[in-house]
Amino acid sequence: MGQGSQGSPREVVLALPFTGWWLARNSPARRVPSHGTDLMGERYAIDFVGVDEQGRTAGHRDWRTFLASEPPDRFFSFGRPILSPADGVVVAAHDGEPDHAARRSQLALVPYMLGQAGRLRQGVAAVAGNHVIVELARGGAFVALVHLRAGSLRVAAGDRVTTGQQLATCGNSGNSTQPHVHMQVMDSAELSVARGVPMAFRHFRERPAGSAQFLIRQTAVPGENAVVEPLPAAEVNR
Repeated sequence: MGQGSQGSPREVVLALPFTGWWLARNSPARRVPSHGTDLMGERYAIDFVGVDEQGRTAGHRDWRTFLASEPPDRFFSFGRPILSPADGVVVAAHDGEPDHAARRSQLALVPYMLGQAGRLRQGVAAVAGNHVIVELARGGAFVALVHLRAGSLRVAAGDRVTTGQQLATCGNSGNSTQPHVHMQVMDSAELSVARGVPMAFRHFRERPAGSAQFLIRQTAVPGENAVVEPLPAAEVNR
């Protein structure tokens, strides 16, 4: 990982860590820090929520959607494969955190938000949930994929992984209100002290928020509320 012209780290370019359609949330293309904090290496982090062809995050709504919590398996993200975005070595693989109920209801979000400080006091596992951290083969940086499904991890610390290899499946563990994958690049494998590093993604389609058309992106950061899909290998070099 080199330095930018003014001493800031250069962006790390990665593959999207999934197949299919996903909605970009809390994108650093909108603001930095993307999640409103520099804690735990989150400065340039991005969230991806699985969607269907209509852009919906879940296919079902009922009274629980508006008044209570919902089971996580109601959401399209839950259980989708999460792939390694680069070649590297796994330096941390934490499992055993429960997948929480999901919350779209404002009423259900109130007690969740009140518990935010308590989760921070509990430490990394309570915030990140089940997670995998990969030391990238090039650049001396580390990529974290968090909120993974309990019991789904397929790798352990010390394993070598390649781009596109399945690491786990998407879950709703840790500090998460609905199933999604949170992704960030850092200068350290220790989330408690890591600083965020800019990242971008290669070879994907992006449908910007409010648009009906997909655009081809060779290297970019998805915009806020854009729907993205990795390009098939046959289309990458066209």
